[in-house]
Amino acid sequence: MITLNRRTKGEVVFDIVNNIGMLCICFVTLYPIWYVLINAFNDGKDAMLGGIYWIPRKFSLENFSAVFDSPGIMRAMWITVAKTILGVGLHVFFTAMVAYAVSRRELIGGRFYILLGTITMIFGAGLIPTYLLIKDLHLLENFLVYIIPVMFSFFDLIIFMTFFRDIPDGLEEAARIDGANDWSIFLRIVLPVSLPVLATIALFHGVYQWNDYFTGMIYMNNESMQPIQTFLYRVVAQSSSNLMMTAVQGSAVTRTVTSQSIKLATMVVTTLPIVFAYPFLQRYFVKGMMIGSIKG
Repeated sequence: MITLNRRTKGEVVFDIVNNIGMLCICFVTLYPIWYVLINAFNDGKDAMLGGIYWIPRKFSLENFSAVFDSPGIMRAMWITVAKTILGVGLHVFFTAMVAYAVSRRELIGGRFYILLGTITMIFGAGLIPTYLLIKDLHLLENFLVYIIPVMFSFFDLIIFMTFFRDIPDGLEEAARIDGANDWSIFLRIVLPVSLPVLATIALFHGVYQWNDYFTGMIYMNNESMQPIQTFLYRVVAQSSSNLMMTAVQGSAVTRTVTSQSIKLATMVVTTLPIVFAYPFLQRYFVKGMMIGSIKG
């Protein structure tokens, strides 16, 4: 009699090879992050000698001290934080509001609006027409250039619309019987039961806002209004030690830091906040609050 619990040699070999392959993928994915981290916490001049692969050889916090002592870096960080918080809030609310209207089957011309939005996903105006439009809207050298052009996304609208159409009609019907209008239903019924999709879109757009360097590079010549990612781009582009000393306003002269160590420390500082945001939003990636709210 064949025992069902007994595994064949082929299955055992497959599991071993599969586990080794997954470990290799994890190593290839995570090691570059670990390499940046250990070199950021290592003495800058010592790191130039090379040979640091697993742990810091000469632990130092001077790189991060140079980063936080620079008013240019901290100002760029505050710009990034402000545009991320404001941009995410307006993007999620505005896109959800439009998606709720389009998701209503009784909306006249709803399919036409969806067709127009789909065309915008396929065809783009290009950089020069977009720049001219931003200029005509007086958004050049304006903080709102980080917010208004990306306040709406048709791709995110499709995600919202799909979720909204799965909400039971009985919830809205019960609210209308109680005298609620469209705004009350949207704000007090639809949004509270849509926390999973709200958190998902907030995370997607938050990562975009945090990592966006191109907008500040193209539309913002004033360095005091550029975000941290644009600042980091300039640091990477200007890799000489003299330029780096100027970026930290001479503080590097009295410290054992280099342009490379400053780059790595800045990368760590700019990456950690968005990494820490993931666990707080992950708990909303569930089916939602409306489970069990209506039966039948």
